[in-house]
Amino acid sequence: MESLVKFVQDEFVTRKDFPEFSAGDTITVYYEIKEGNKTRTQFFRGVVIQRKGSGTSETFTIRKMSGSIGVERIFPINLPALQKIEVNKRGKVRRARIYYFRGLTGKKARIKEKRR
Repeated sequence: MESLVKFVQDEFVTRKDFPEFSAGDTITVYYEIKEGNKTRTQFFRGVVIQRKGSGTSETFTIRKMSGSIGVERIFPINLPALQKIEVNKRGKVRRARIYYFRGLTGKKARIKEKRR
């Protein structure tokens, strides 16, 4: 039964080609917002806290600082409103889910950039 569900999801859900990114990377997500009968593009730039799930139900969480308040947003990978994802910086972290990042402030909240 599970293989049948996976087959149907893979066949009918259109996948967009986004760049590879992981926890610790700083990315910009461009997504479409509908206001009445108008649509506009808005972006959300922040650090990837985690990637969760697989296949069509995969999501990723981004955290940014808005003033002194932390704002987190969860995006499904297959969200039709997602237009593009840009990887701004590759971060060097040793965990797949960096929840500890929520408690850090100031200079401690910096993530080293991965050497290429």
